[in-house]
Amino acid sequence: MSVVFPYLCTMETKLTHMALHLVGNKADEDGVHLAKSNVTLNEDIRNILTKFFLNAFSIGEFFHLYHDSGLEYNVVHGAASKIFDDPTCLYEESVKLARYLYDNSTHPKIKAGELYVVYFADCMMNGNTVDAVGVFKTETKETFLKVLHSGGKMNLESEQGINVKKLDKGCLIFNKDREDGFVVSIVDNTNKGTEALYWTDDFLHVRQRKDEYANTQNVMAMAKNFVTQELPKEFEVSKADQIDLLNKSLQFFKDKDTFDIEEFANEVIEQPAVIESFHNFKKSYETDNDITIDDNFAISNNAFKKQQRSYKRVIRLDDKIQIIIDGNRDHIEQGEDARGKYYKVYYNEEL
Repeated sequence: MSVVFPYLCTMETKLTHMALHLVGNKADEDGVHLAKSNVTLNEDIRNILTKFFLNAFSIGEFFHLYHDSGLEYNVVHGAASKIFDDPTCLYEESVKLARYLYDNSTHPKIKAGELYVVYFADCMMNGNTVDAVGVFKTETKETFLKVLHSGGKMNLESEQGINVKKLDKGCLIFNKDREDGFVVSIVDNTNKGTEALYWTDDFLHVRQRKDEYANTQNVMAMAKNFVTQELPKEFEVSKADQIDLLNKSLQFFKDKDTFDIEEFANEVIEQPAVIESFHNFKKSYETDNDITIDDNFAISNNAFKKQQRSYKRVIRLDDKIQIIIDGNRDHIEQGEDARGKYYKVYYNEEL
């Protein structure tokens, strides 16, 4: 199983340029308030911002910028390309990005906020040093207490500010694979409804990169949906049998370094008729979700850890009893007698 190294700020990472603008909601006619130049930062604030921006990103899942009419029409890609070519033009490109974000902030629930466009030198991505352009937005304001001590008296004041432990929205564009839309990582911790799409779809225009993380994530989601949704439609299968297949699937991804679809089908699914159904379901799943899952690829440990949390191996009964099956299916027996339906559990000893 392959491991993706984190991209982090190291001792060599430098925040070299930053522009800051205020972008409102266009539907409310808030307008865009543009700064006249880049922000001048002292060393303490520079260090705080570097950690605030870069530590917000999780490991593993990457995207790329795109546009249906061609990559040259992606505004963010054009701005990032110019900044990478000449970081001193960051301010001019940040103005274009602020206006473009405003034009796409038309949903009534989109909050006004601060837009930061930042240049980072010497970030770490997958064990390699690479520069990055960051585009971030803060929307949420929190109340902070300030303690005042003067002349032996203590007083409190409240101030509205930004929590530097939680970034609302962010995008890191790494200077790699420019012709394919760069390597991009995104954060969106606010607006989980439909209006959230303005950041990823309308402003950034990103799609998931085709890599081992995407393959692992997609095939695990597809296999889970097959077992929990499609299998009961075509075959007579109990909940315990479904959970047994989920357990076998997880064990396969845990034990293997590479995924081979025929090996998975033979070792996990086993029965020929069910294997044929599985292959048919994969084709329809790819069509319905507009994705392609490779038949062979290296398994991503980060994707496995994230996806396994969605594998629910619990039988819920109508009298509020739950049975969690995390072991051998042969130790569970299902039946029915005069008292009703039952599950019988065999075990060696209590722990």
